[in-house]
Amino acid sequence: MKKIITIAAIVMVGFANAQAYKGKGDIKAQVGLNVQDHGTGINLSADFGIGENMSYGFVASYLLSVDEAGGVKPDFGDRADAKVRFNANLGNVFKLDKKMDIYPGLNLGTRNFGAHLGFRYFFTEGFGVYTEAGIPLAKYDSNIQGFEEYNNQFVFQIGASFNL
Repeated sequence: MKKIITIAAIVMVGFANAQAYKGKGDIKAQVGLNVQDHGTGINLSADFGIGENMSYGFVASYLLSVDEAGGVKPDFGDRADAKVRFNANLGNVFKLDKKMDIYPGLNLGTRNFGAHLGFRYFFTEGFGVYTEAGIPLAKYDSNIQGFEEYNNQFVFQIGASFNL
């Protein structure tokens, strides 16, 4: 019984110290599943705190499983996307627990100018989970066809988040 109580106490202390966004100097890395119409893939991102409620970051996505169009498979350029982004980290503004952060933001990518809304929850000081949804606000090409739709539409992501 003493061992169970000791382990439970250690775990609770780990949860108590977790913090989703610390402000200037904070660095987050995320890896997750990217889900969109006609494809799923992997998403990698990094965010860097520049103020109490602001961060900027970089995102790279690659679709691993995609639908063929007319028997043609998409090439690397059709599957890949890269973005820079700005986040407003609002967990403390909404008086959320320090383990949680909600972050709306804007991004500029190889296919569009878009917006995203994300949420992070940290279980420990170094590990948490995130979910994020993104939409294009302005597409660079107004007449997109075929594979141009990949990474240029509503995207949902879920995965792991790490404090660095």
